[in-house]
Amino acid sequence: MRGLFSQSLETPHLTTSLRVARVCRLWYGAASNPMLWQKVSISFCWVEPGKKQPPQTEKRILSTMEWLVQNRFSLLRDFALCHWKSHVPVVLKALAESCPLLVSLKLTHCSGVTTESLSAVAECCPRLESLNLQNSQVDSSAVVSFLEAAGSRIRQLWLTYSSRMNAIVATLSSGCCLGLRLLEVNTEIKQSSQHLQLSVEQLQAACQQLQVLRLLNVIWTPKPSPRSAPTSLGFPQLEELCLATTSYSFVSDSVLQKILQASTKLRVLDLRGCFRVTPKGLQELPCPDLEQLYLGLYCSDNHLLLPSEGSHLLTWKWHHSLQELDLAGQSFSERDLELAMAAFGQGSGRAALRSLNMTGTKVTVSTVSALIIGCPALSYLNLSSCRYLPRGMKKVYRGQDNIRQCLSKLLASAD
Repeated sequence: MRGLFSQSLETPHLTTSLRVARVCRLWYGAASNPMLWQKVSISFCWVEPGKKQPPQTEKRILSTMEWLVQNRFSLLRDFALCHWKSHVPVVLKALAESCPLLVSLKLTHCSGVTTESLSAVAECCPRLESLNLQNSQVDSSAVVSFLEAAGSRIRQLWLTYSSRMNAIVATLSSGCCLGLRLLEVNTEIKQSSQHLQLSVEQLQAACQQLQVLRLLNVIWTPKPSPRSAPTSLGFPQLEELCLATTSYSFVSDSVLQKILQASTKLRVLDLRGCFRVTPKGLQELPCPDLEQLYLGLYCSDNHLLLPSEGSHLLTWKWHHSLQELDLAGQSFSERDLELAMAAFGQGSGRAALRSLNMTGTKVTVSTVSALIIGCPALSYLNLSSCRYLPRGMKKVYRGQDNIRQCLSKLLASAD
């Protein structure tokens, strides 16, 4: 019985779990097993727009939450709280008192997170190593206090950019999170006009174990390091770098080289919207086996001076390892794209490419046909708005059968 419950309730849905417990005593005993409550996600009880929960209902919700923490969460490891606008400190303090095995805490779209409640979790949950505060209203001082108390244990950190983000970055750069493996900072829909200043060298010195760095839609500028700063060591363990943006980017070849100077293990590089980065700069990166490269431009490019040559430098460097490539919106010439795509048909081994986005490029019928023939593993091909392709061919193709049909039509149109 418990094995069956374990499979069906790997991530307990609160309402389902409580209803199951009412069926009979046997089911109650099975549903009460703390082993079933190691990973829990709780959302807010929604009401009609413009209305508030009656005080009596709020009291019942909070009472139920406190009872669950005390009676079901003794083995809790992974906890997520979503869309709670009040009582968050009460929940956090209850977790701190009853959940010593907590490893991961996620607060999504929550408000009222206090320094005291976060500090309680840091102090009483010695195994906590993952904290996600994205899209929640949390004062930077609360995050700083948490990192100062538990930073040595933190391996994964998700944050949303605010005007006070620099204080958190300074704390990270001071060396309080030496074991950090993942750092992700995103932005809200309404972006701040202020830019995040980031000292790449100081962050590298403080987070040598970093494997994933994501600055999603964040407008940031490199901060000059003081003369006393240690010599930059790079990110030797970095496997993924995402600097994608839909607004504006200050990322240039020199900035990218500074970040990736020691990242020989890099597998994923997402530079969508980073229009200042050139093919030559990418070719010079010390990353021999890149698997995913995203260079698409999804913002207005009317004011941008984009290169018409150089795409072949990328594909010939990484044709042996590239599995996903995004060149959407780039201005490479027909001949340059022909040279670039020819790289995937070279070598004795089978081309690894399985996903290609060519939206809005100048790719031609002959180039696409040769590419499909040379890449039998290709399962996603986006040819939307490709001006040199026949009408009816400018669309997304998913699946190998669909792509083979595309090839047949392209060959027929060329006859």
